Amino acid sequence: MDKKILVTRSSMPPLEEYVDEIRELWDTAWLTNSGAKHREFEKKLSGYTGIPYVSLFVNGHQALENMIAAYNLKGEAITTPFTFVSTTHAIAKNGLKPVFCDINEENYTIDVSKIESLITKDTCAIVPVHVYGNLCDDAAIEKIAAEHGLKVIYDAAHAFGVFKNGESALGYGDASMCSFHATKAFHSIEGGAAFMHSAKIKEILEAMKNFGMTSQESVGYISGNAKMNEFQAAMGICSLRHFKDEVLKRKKNAERYYANLANIDGIKLCIPPSDVDSNYAYMPALFEGYFMTRDEVVERLAHHNIFARKYFFPATNDLNCYKDIASCQADTPTAKRISENIVTLPLYADLTLDDVDRICGIITEK
Repeated sequence: MDKKILVTRSSMPPLEEYVDEIRELWDTAWLTNSGAKHREFEKKLSGYTGIPYVSLFVNGHQALENMIAAYNLKGEAITTPFTFVSTTHAIAKNGLKPVFCDINEENYTIDVSKIESLITKDTCAIVPVHVYGNLCDDAAIEKIAAEHGLKVIYDAAHAFGVFKNGESALGYGDASMCSFHATKAFHSIEGGAAFMHSAKIKEILEAMKNFGMTSQESVGYISGNAKMNEFQAAMGICSLRHFKDEVLKRKKNAERYYANLANIDGIKLCIPPSDVDSNYAYMPALFEGYFMTRDEVVERLAHHNIFARKYFFPATNDLNCYKDIASCQADTPTAKRISENIVTLPLYADLTLDDVDRICGIITEK
């Protein structure tokens, strides 16, 4: 039996390092509620990204849901159907109507040429997604938003550590959410964060993630509990120390995929543009006009104990919970086609170049 290779594998700091990081928690017994590790992690994230205000959350979904709530939006939000369902859930759970805009062919992010046709008197926001860490056309989105008075809140779950022309992608728009889930290129076991330039929104988020409490005797918002605990924050601190090296390892594997597969008819890979420093979070491969379908590729790899992922499939507006909602019925043929033909191949720091070569050999063998 071939060794098992999953689509991703969490990077771990040395055990002793993590133990040293959490040791003081036994002295203080301060395990949650914005303790020393929580505050240190926020400060380090702000320093790393250059973004002044960071608010940590128990996971990325809660960061996005609370970010949208913090702006007190009403009406419709334009977003993409080619994303993890969390994006749309965060919109809908805030009482907003999701309106789906199709994606572009190049990097599968929202098609900026189609946004304005979807704007109505009820549109309040655009919620774009940096899919696989591929960056949206921020300049075009900002221009549209400014002309129509809309908020721009990014789902940047995949984009931690992605920089364009030296600036963090997490600084785009009014605010950005990032996920620190264990499957991400950077993680804090579970976790997430909101990044923003507004001190006021930061203040609101700090209350909202703690049951809406603005002081011990005052509750200003109807909200829940979404705080990151100290053990998560400690893992994030450790992970950040090693993140640069982890990205370099991922980059080597990604470049081997590019060398093996990028020039094969019927296979399309997303190669980062020269002005972007990627985090190499995912290895999406589109199979169109290939001698195997996407599903056949997945099945062949699984036969060899290699598990790729149909990510994202199906498109969100084809899911049962959204397909009957009127505002979700925009025509998005590109998103549908991409979702039916794309797969993410295994990519993580501990994957070896020999593993990559074997995966590519299995895919290309006729």
